[in-house]
Amino acid sequence: MSNTRMDATLPLLEDQNGKGRYWRWIKVLDVAEAKGQVLFSLPMILTNAFYYLITLVSVMFAGHLGQLELAGAALGNSWCTVTGIAFMTGLSGALETLCGQGFGAKLYRTLGIHLQASCIISFLCSMIISISWLYTEPLLIFLGQDPQISKTAAIYLKYSIPGLFAFGFVQNILRFLQTQSVVMPLVLLSGIPMCIHVGVAYALVHKTALGFKGASLAASVSLWISAIVLVIYVIYSKKFKQTWEGFSSESLHHIPINLKLALPSAAMVCLEYWAFELLVLIAGMMPNAELTTSVIAICVNTQDIAYMCTSGLSATVSTRVSNELGAGNPDKAKHAMAMTLKLSVLLALLIVLSLGIGHDIWAGFFSDDLSIIKAFASMTPFLAISIALDAFQVVVSGVTRGCGWQNLAVIVNVATFYCIGMPIAAILGFKFKLYSKGLWIGLICGLSSQTCALLLIILRSKWTKMDLSEPQDDGKENSNLP
Repeated sequence: MSNTRMDATLPLLEDQNGKGRYWRWIKVLDVAEAKGQVLFSLPMILTNAFYYLITLVSVMFAGHLGQLELAGAALGNSWCTVTGIAFMTGLSGALETLCGQGFGAKLYRTLGIHLQASCIISFLCSMIISISWLYTEPLLIFLGQDPQISKTAAIYLKYSIPGLFAFGFVQNILRFLQTQSVVMPLVLLSGIPMCIHVGVAYALVHKTALGFKGASLAASVSLWISAIVLVIYVIYSKKFKQTWEGFSSESLHHIPINLKLALPSAAMVCLEYWAFELLVLIAGMMPNAELTTSVIAICVNTQDIAYMCTSGLSATVSTRVSNELGAGNPDKAKHAMAMTLKLSVLLALLIVLSLGIGHDIWAGFFSDDLSIIKAFASMTPFLAISIALDAFQVVVSGVTRGCGWQNLAVIVNVATFYCIGMPIAAILGFKFKLYSKGLWIGLICGLSSQTCALLLIILRSKWTKMDLSEPQDDGKENSNLP
């Protein structure tokens, strides 16, 4: 084995002789790498925003029908996100590893096979989730929600079921394209369905007898339009001649390896989503629950929007790391990660500065109540810290997906959010009567612990590619665990 080969498998903190530890010194700013990552990130940010707006526009149309409809649509959409959208997004994370490293290793045919396997898994999981959605009303009532709002939310979810299947397929195709660095067309292919969605939602809500039901059905229709457009693009575009060779039964043999990464990927995403939703539920149990819940809800929505911006960097580093590892270039993968971390610091700084300057204006979009605006202002420093940490965290999470270390990330998320973050939040919120500040300090503790733990794993682990085999072989692949 050559010295270069030996160096490729050494942990990031060790030198070639295994003695001493150090960070490899690289240029403060690699302009070419930074430019490439920015041009990759921006289309992904816009694409994620367009899909987010599809569901948001449906809630807005429902909200104009009345207060009950707004409450039901908001609750239904929140439940849809927590139990469906987050899970489908996480499932597709397996393709960031498999397709990313396969593309880097020039095993182009495997990308189409893994895409099909992932779509099969998404379809089966969508069926299970859809069945659970049929029992939404009694479940929400059991969780203490208002019976009338729960009934309305259940109706909203019922007509969202078709869209869940489409969303799963959309996420898989997006990862398939993303790992091949085909991102610019995604802006158009997601933006057009979003624009069409406004017309579809207006027609179904106001021009048919569906009314409220038409709002969620419109989202389903628009998501299926997006899925069909993406499928047509993949099948007929010459860019994918090597990576898409048509449907094949060979994909069935690759379901097990896909599941080994897909389920932990889904758990990674869901555990973090659930932690934020849990904060809102805890806020509702506190004295002056209306004020505390409103402030925490604004903070959660602000964090979500900031995450949407930084998620583009997560997709970028995941693709760069997986491609370089697949090509056998761990040093380039580490360099790409270092560059993305620098960009995340700059992006977080911009968001935090904007929030610091305009926090009163921002809170005013959510409420005209001066007590809520004042309470949110006092939360701004804590929110700034969590946004900065999250910007760093999405990068290291992207690296774990690119390397195929999802199993370790799940353990980290459980330990940091639910054994550290949430207990601290409850103790500070109730015991020390810090209320909303205590809840958010607990979240910060969870985020900082998560980021440090994932970073430690990245620094101490050997960066090696997965043992990928061509589909025509025995269909067996080994997971890549550090």
